[in-house]
Amino acid sequence: MTHTAVDGAYAPTADYAHAIEVSGAQRLLFVSGTMGLDPAGVAGATLDEQLTLLWDNLRAILAAADMTVDNVVRLTSYLRDVDYAQANAAARTRALGGRVIPTTAIVVQTLSPEWLVELEIVAAG
Repeated sequence: MTHTAVDGAYAPTADYAHAIEVSGAQRLLFVSGTMGLDPAGVAGATLDEQLTLLWDNLRAILAAADMTVDNVVRLTSYLRDVDYAQANAAARTRALGGRVIPTTAIVVQTLSPEWLVELEIVAAG
């Protein structure tokens, strides 16, 4: 996977890339929106708890497909509040070990008021 340079576009910030090229991938995994819920389906009480649970859930989903967070090539964040953007970006950066990927954050009303953030990813392997 290589990041592509984009001439004539604004510079990305340090925590994402404009684009990523995937060559030679034999599998693509499209993961539904995933929330910060515990195994009983209960949302974490705080944003930080939900972000931790969310990434734990994504790791489990990826592991079921014999993948890891290293296989993630695209991420969309759905945030209940714009104020969650910085914590979400920090959690993503930690989870990906500093690796940057194309990402989009959208502020939305989530399906349930206690869901503060939802992520959907694409992974390639």
